[in-house]
Amino acid sequence: MNARERRAARQAAVGDPAPAVRTPITPDRIVDTALRIVAEEGYEALTMRRVATTLGTGPASLYAHVVNKADLDELLIGRLCAEITPPEPDPSRWRAQAHDLAAQLRDQYLRFPGISRAALAMAATDLAVLRLQEGLLGVLLAGDVPPRAAAWTADALVLYVAAYCLERSVVGRDDAWVRDRSELVARFEALPADRFPHVSRYAAELTAGEGHDRFDFTVDLLLDGLAGRA
Repeated sequence: MNARERRAARQAAVGDPAPAVRTPITPDRIVDTALRIVAEEGYEALTMRRVATTLGTGPASLYAHVVNKADLDELLIGRLCAEITPPEPDPSRWRAQAHDLAAQLRDQYLRFPGISRAALAMAATDLAVLRLQEGLLGVLLAGDVPPRAAAWTADALVLYVAAYCLERSVVGRDDAWVRDRSELVARFEALPADRFPHVSRYAAELTAGEGHDRFDFTVDLLLDGLAGRA
């Protein structure tokens, strides 16, 4: 019996626990952990140190896989975009397809409060993000939209989705300065009519909309603007 076998036998005899097997740190584990933190506490709670602590390691272990926080942000947005499958462009349905892609991206962002802040701050190089951009651009081009107009509209759509979702995450906070729409309407209607004739008169219209009504309106407005260019 060699030394290793004798040690194993001795441990078995005295009931020593077997050495714990540590799960290796991988980019996927880092992203999974980061998304869980954002889902539970919001994007503002996400730091490299917090991810490392949750994984039971030190920040240095993360830097072997992730360059920095900006790199982590790109991995997070890439993971969300990877779950969206761009359609085969259909010239007869290009507006509906573009709207659907924007709505899918919106729904991905809204799963993780505030995460669209990361998308606003980065220049996309992740292949999953570029794959979504490629799909959106292809759909717009299928509608005979000129290339530059298609490129700028695709950019505008992605920016609007990110901004919309960020606003939703802020409005949903407990310290929101307005609790409900009726309170906001009352504040607008109470404004001096001689100084704010339109805001006070159209308070209901300024605050109207349920669910994603305003999102749908704005996306359609952007796409309608391409009709004269197609």
